[in-house]
Amino acid sequence: MASHRRVKRKTPNIAGTRVRPRHGTAYRVVHAVRTTMVCMVLAALVFIGTAAAATLIDINHAIDKRSFSIMPQASGDRQEEGLIDPNAGQTVNILIMGQDTREGDNASLASSDASTANIHNADTTIVAQIAADRSYINLVSIPRDSMVDVPSCTTTGGTIPAQYYVQFNSIFATAYAYGGDLASAAGCTINAVNALTGLDIQEAVVVDFQGLSNMIDALGGVDICIPLDVQDTYTGLNLQRGMQHLDGVQATQYARMRHGTNTDGSDVMRTTRQQYLIKALLNEALSKNLFTDTAQLYQLARSAIDSLNLSAGLADAATLAGLAMSLKDLDSSNLFAQTVPVTTDPQNPAARVVWASDADEVWQKLRNGQPLNATDADADENAENGAETQDPTGTTDQTISGDTLDGTDGSASADGTTATEPLPDPDPNTGLITVTDPVTLQETLIDPVTGGTVDPQDGSIVDPVTGQYIGVADRYLMFTVCGVTS
Repeated sequence: MASHRRVKRKTPNIAGTRVRPRHGTAYRVVHAVRTTMVCMVLAALVFIGTAAAATLIDINHAIDKRSFSIMPQASGDRQEEGLIDPNAGQTVNILIMGQDTREGDNASLASSDASTANIHNADTTIVAQIAADRSYINLVSIPRDSMVDVPSCTTTGGTIPAQYYVQFNSIFATAYAYGGDLASAAGCTINAVNALTGLDIQEAVVVDFQGLSNMIDALGGVDICIPLDVQDTYTGLNLQRGMQHLDGVQATQYARMRHGTNTDGSDVMRTTRQQYLIKALLNEALSKNLFTDTAQLYQLARSAIDSLNLSAGLADAATLAGLAMSLKDLDSSNLFAQTVPVTTDPQNPAARVVWASDADEVWQKLRNGQPLNATDADADENAENGAETQDPTGTTDQTISGDTLDGTDGSASADGTTATEPLPDPDPNTGLITVTDPVTLQETLIDPVTGGTVDPQDGSIVDPVTGQYIGVADRYLMFTVCGVTS
């Protein structure tokens, strides 16, 4: 196989000239090595009502027991570091890294042998954005099999030069191997994501298999609507279609499986299932009356802290409590999740992907502080008003043409022009839009958040141009498969 190494190139400015990448500096990451975005948001939610001094002291002691600092990176023009003030009306950006390690108890949740004993990959990476007014949360997954160019970064063991055409999850693994610690791995991954997206992420959470499983168990398990029967011979997981209550091990296996029935074995499809689990967990947490069940609240809070590695701006019980209080009234329908648009890698189409040409449109929304379902009209209004956030519920002023449905050049009308019509309102139960072809009368389900087409059988959302998975229509599944309305 020919080498893809590239030489004599300048350090990549992935975000382009419009946005100057800014890289993370000193982080304090807590706890040795443990578990995804789910845990960060849950950690915040479970602190609702935990302002009692004794609880805060105990939680802070758990946080401080195992703390260390991530190596500082080139700072550019970054702002002064400080703790997150959830009441300051600021957008909060957090990088969530699900660590693929087979050490300790994690071996029971994933296959492990001599070849995987010392791996430290970023199995899941999600950019989480909490709106300045706390009205919505954006979750954007980065597939681990993405091929990217990244700038140099600093580790405990020294500087890693800029890397070209590398698999995304190798950034975390290479930095861990080079620096020998989580601080190096997390710092280099944040540095890369900031360069790739043009964001200025300054906070991070790292979680692993066992930590995620423990948190789900502390929550009392999670209800998930399974669209199709699932059988995975690798783990023994066997789930029937319909509403299923999963414990920590089952839920973690469901989110991680690649080889079971009704899955194509790709990391991109698995990424969407992880987003689906995150939404289910958040709904589970929001539905529980933790204010009155102080025993479960405390157990869940301790499990969250014992399962997380938190950066400096999050590693404080009072800070988490304050952030949680600002999120307690969050409408779960305003939790938006998708995978960054990707397409097959021309150099390795069977196994790898590259970011699609419209990937920056997603990051632009986050740079503007907008929900993922914001429209072009919202962006124009945002620019005119200089506002940071938009109403996360407005979606019906989008338009659609033939190429958004099937990747063709557009559907021609009688006068030879391309037909473009306003989208109808989303269904109040499923959240989806039904578009009927005027010629064939064939109906197509459209997800208004991503613009993707929805498979009516399993609820998967697919990019109509690239054919890649970008999400799961959770409200559609809950209503059509499990008979649950939001």
